[in-house]
Amino acid sequence: MLSLEPGGQHDAAGVHRALRRRGRVFQGNSMRRRDFINVVASLALPKLMLMPLAHAEGPSKRPLVVWLGALPAVARTFLALLLASLSMGSSIEASHAEGYPERTIKIVVPFPAGGPTDVAARLVAQSLSSRLGHNVIVENQAGAGGRIGAKVVATATSDGYTLLLGGTNVNAITGAIYQNLGFDPIKSFAPVAMIYVDSLALAISPRVPADTCEGLVKYAKDNPGKLKYGAPPGIYTHFAGEFFKTKTATDILFVPYKGGAPAITDVLGGHIDMVFGNKSTLLPHFKEQKLKALAVTSQSRWPELPETPTMQEVGVSGFPPEVIFGLLAPAGTPVTIIRQLNSAINDGLRSAEVRASLDAIGVEARIGTPQEFAGVLDEQARQWKTVIDETGIKME
Repeated sequence: MLSLEPGGQHDAAGVHRALRRRGRVFQGNSMRRRDFINVVASLALPKLMLMPLAHAEGPSKRPLVVWLGALPAVARTFLALLLASLSMGSSIEASHAEGYPERTIKIVVPFPAGGPTDVAARLVAQSLSSRLGHNVIVENQAGAGGRIGAKVVATATSDGYTLLLGGTNVNAITGAIYQNLGFDPIKSFAPVAMIYVDSLALAISPRVPADTCEGLVKYAKDNPGKLKYGAPPGIYTHFAGEFFKTKTATDILFVPYKGGAPAITDVLGGHIDMVFGNKSTLLPHFKEQKLKALAVTSQSRWPELPETPTMQEVGVSGFPPEVIFGLLAPAGTPVTIIRQLNSAINDGLRSAEVRASLDAIGVEARIGTPQEFAGVLDEQARQWKTVIDETGIKME
């Protein structure tokens, strides 16, 4: 038996001498794949125990025991090749990441062009292009509440050249309510970096005879089924509307739309009465007094609308306070690439130019690690699943 386990029948020094006698001396992890194969195939050993790297943790700290004695030479060589492939995994990953990027990177935005999400993606793409030295383009793959574009990225090659502009809706909420999508909205992705956070507001048409949230609830209860709100089915603006109805015990009709923009157009035109929408989308209409802001979902009042209370203040508790957007890569993307992208994105978000551009569309830049982004998505999934469960909505 040959063992790399200290104190074994052959300790590390003994193994070193055995290899040295065969003309093969290796330092640390510098063993080449060919040498590894040759050593394992040529040593007539019944048992080989491979100790893990010094920095390994958890189950990987256990030694790998390989029985070789009963195997013929061909099988022994095949096993050596397999072990070499496993042992060289980190080196292969490093080689894939070396020189990245070498060609154009694509950011898939699973929503139509022109909205705040699309604008933010293009700002980040421009910032990344200058920092990485290669073109970064945006491609809109809209439909099904973001699930079409998400699947495109989930099934793409894990090489860092196809990224998703995702977050609360596309990953956290979708993962909490949908099944059999052909991908897992959480596990099929590797979080790269957060980009910005947004919050929601309850907006009503000036034609509705209410100026406060309390007044709206009273009018809705006095006129059950008369008021209508609109949203694309299956996204957070839809669930926010249903949650409001549940918490206030009101009968308000839901009108489905293919996108958020048509719903806002119809509330501006008086065809429906109210919407829940992002700050980045609704704030200009509030400033121009084309819509009335009754409450916001954030933890504190919007600085731009200091007179508008939060949902908590009007007695409607339980709303998730914010929605988050960020970049994700297909699961299995090399960690070195994830870190490189995260560093470049965060560097851009620290720049005065990018922050001013995001402020201009009403969103707040959010800087963090991939691990922090993953934690936020997990928390968002939990919060929105609670909302969805309370409303009793079932999505097919």
